[in-house]
Amino acid sequence: MAEVEKTAETVKIDDDVEERSDVEDHELADVEEKTGETVPTENVTMDESEEEKKQRACRQIEFYFADSNLPYDKFMWTLHTANAEHWVPIKTVASFKRMREFSPLGPEWLLEALKTSSELEIDETDTKVRRRNEVKEAKGQFQRSIYAKGFGKEEPGLQQKLEKFFDVYGRVNAVRMRRQNETKEFKSSVFVEFSDESTVQRFLNAVPKPSWNGEELKIMTKDAYCEMKIKEKGLTGQAANYRKDKEAGTGLRRGFNAFREMDKKNKGDKKDKDKAAKPDVFLDFMGAKLKVSDDDGGHVDDAEVPYVKGTALKVSGFEGDLIFKDVKDPIKERFTRAFVKYDKGADWGLVGFDKALSEEDTAFVKEKVKTLNGKEVVWGPAEESEEKAFLIERAQMAARKAISVTTRGGKGGRGGSRGGSRGGSRGGSRGGSRGGSRGRGGRGGGRGGGGDRREGREKPKSSAGPAEANGKEGSADDTQTGEKRKRAIEPDGGPDVGVRGAAVPVIQASKKAKTDDAVAASA
Repeated sequence: MAEVEKTAETVKIDDDVEERSDVEDHELADVEEKTGETVPTENVTMDESEEEKKQRACRQIEFYFADSNLPYDKFMWTLHTANAEHWVPIKTVASFKRMREFSPLGPEWLLEALKTSSELEIDETDTKVRRRNEVKEAKGQFQRSIYAKGFGKEEPGLQQKLEKFFDVYGRVNAVRMRRQNETKEFKSSVFVEFSDESTVQRFLNAVPKPSWNGEELKIMTKDAYCEMKIKEKGLTGQAANYRKDKEAGTGLRRGFNAFREMDKKNKGDKKDKDKAAKPDVFLDFMGAKLKVSDDDGGHVDDAEVPYVKGTALKVSGFEGDLIFKDVKDPIKERFTRAFVKYDKGADWGLVGFDKALSEEDTAFVKEKVKTLNGKEVVWGPAEESEEKAFLIERAQMAARKAISVTTRGGKGGRGGSRGGSRGGSRGGSRGGSRGGSRGRGGRGGGRGGGGDRREGREKPKSSAGPAEANGKEGSADDTQTGEKRKRAIEPDGGPDVGVRGAAVPVIQASKKAKTDDAVAASA
């Protein structure tokens, strides 16, 4: 089997784990509790022959084991890796929600249906099923997918009807009904993944155009849909990339991913020899403890960065460059730390905070900062994609600073043992005699007790609260950053930054006796 299967860590299946895997089982679990409405069931009578019904049952189980689902479904992957031969009990997959309509037909009927599959095989006991081929990372899903809208309200059996509708145009890997984030209400639109790109073109160029209940559907490629939404929301830069990556299922895809887990494991094995010499570094960010790798000078897994809704506000309507201090100074009595992101030339920016803002917090900001550059500004919540991208960028900046500080603290260099400040032993008046023993040190200390002048560097704070560790974003009055850079995120927002003569904070190493050394880079 593939390397990803060989190296997979076997996961024990607890007896009390509910045997389910369907997307709707996960998404709709709390809909009735939140809305008080009953979710439409899928158990309806379909107008189909016995052969068609067997084919549909077989196709559904094939989907569970498909490359596009298996490595991204934690429960299915748990079943798949529960034994070295990757056999999965048929009765388990037969209990999934979308298979329950076939239960009255009996296990022998389902067994006959599965034996027609070219992708799955049955064991000698006729009780277990597995893939015939090794698991591979799905490629080209984005290019093989389309967006279609105009299916009306959800009704019982709609999923099955949709699958049958799209099957007319060619082999369908998956039909995903799109839902509202909070209520899980059907949006009347779907993403459909076909087995090849030629089927996508066949669907998009069909004559007559695809319609539902006599009404022509709005259809386009998934790529075109993403570009449309990015343009509608005015997203640029990393926020735009985040939105597209999220829809494409690449890069920032959240949730379980077997390939990502295996990659982590392989990287961990590769670094085991260096583990005793290199301490682990952790970052406390928005209530989560993130492990920092030394990749790219400091990096955390994007997928592990928590999304805390309401931690950023969007400000728009000003003209000219956004000066960070013009936003921060008026609100510092309530927020000692704030983080500003601004694209030079734009008329809007983002302001991030260490917590989700209450209505009172938001009202305070609006009251204190009514104008910028002489123009009345508009405050509002950031788009979800913008807010998530901003949080990720903040976490990555803090991660780079955490690695920078721990490295310099032990090896010297610019800001390490050569001085820790421009003053060093040359004089405390220029930057704090505590910074080091000799030499010029570096930009990490000196002249103001520690503000790094370069954009993207964060200042470590050993006594701050539990938000970002070492080098939380920001350098308080560095207004030149936004003016000189095309894209600027304020590096720090600490209240004591820029105070001449302040000492350089120290990162404390937490050591385990004769085992791993760990540096808890928490602020």
